Amino acid sequence: MADTTRFSGRGAIITGGASGIGLKTAQRIVSEGGTVCLWDVDTAGIDKAKALLGERAHGIALDITKPEAVEAAAAEAERHLGKIDVLVCSAGVAGKNALVVDYPIDEWQRVFAINVNGLFYCNRFVAPLMKKHGYGRIVNVASIAGKEGNPTASAYSASKAAVIGFTKSLGKELAKDGITVNAITPATVDTPILAQVSQAHIDYMLSKIPMGRFGTVDEMASIITWLASAECSFTTGAVFDVSGGRATY
Repeated sequence: MADTTRFSGRGAIITGGASGIGLKTAQRIVSEGGTVCLWDVDTAGIDKAKALLGERAHGIALDITKPEAVEAAAAEAERHLGKIDVLVCSAGVAGKNALVVDYPIDEWQRVFAINVNGLFYCNRFVAPLMKKHGYGRIVNVASIAGKEGNPTASAYSASKAAVIGFTKSLGKELAKDGITVNAITPATVDTPILAQVSQAHIDYMLSKIPMGRFGTVDEMASIITWLASAECSFTTGAVFDVSGGRATY
């Protein structure tokens, strides 16, 4: 049985919180006593999520590729939540499918602007707000592609590898500050991001999963909420496989 008080008194920022893994994680945190601030570019999605989550949900329409906007949003979230205990970075894009030799330069830059730079800005501006209270849990959503690399998805794979390396670095930096920083590496999950990639690529990714199915948002939210809780007290800079057996290391 879930602990309905595990996040009692805790405030969480969740990027990409209007749908998919982010929204399901927000639901779990709220159901376990927490308060959430959803960051997303989808304003209509934020409104729907807030209606679903109720009074313990706040929303900020935000483009995480703009560092000044992220800094302002972090300050607003702190005012609303009282203090920031949790940061879950689940916002991201898949990018186009193309061979490296044909990959559009502007698309490469777009993927890195969101998946790497945007995630960096969120960690960069939220971590100090946690540090002053001596407590925090950061969970960055990477991908199995960041470990193994997917053909025709070089930008996505490389960006998620960067998230893994960044998480390990920040985890070491904050290890004595009461803040843990961990990442998860999902295989393909049945979320709206699948609409961004080709059917051939979806079929390829499914074929690589030994369990023979995609992951669910509930499964992702389950491990994220453990990593985001006080229970995760001696694990930092770690990468958690949620890939249905695909991960080889």
